[in-house]
Amino acid sequence: MVYLNVIKSYRDVVAVCDSSILGKIFESGKFQLDVKESFYKGQEVSAEKAVVMMKDLAKEDATFNIAGKESVNAAVKAGIISKENIGKIQGIPFALVLL
Repeated sequence: MVYLNVIKSYRDVVAVCDSSILGKIFESGKFQLDVKESFYKGQEVSAEKAVVMMKDLAKEDATFNIAGKESVNAAVKAGIISKENIGKIQGIPFALVLL
């Protein structure tokens, strides 16, 4: 399961993370991945549902913040990111997308 939160703005911001890492902080050297509940916690959905939702949101010129293996894999399946766009901090994959 993943959390998907749409923050309405002039350009929607879509935050997606694995349920298992919500509220955790990962650090590697000078980099930090803070999976804040206030940002990422939205609707809890299956990875398959997240793929469909991300495809629809991408059509609306949204930006994406994605964290966690299941969420990143869903974004790849949705065509939001490619494997070359994935970073890792403490073994946790993440991606930022400005479409």
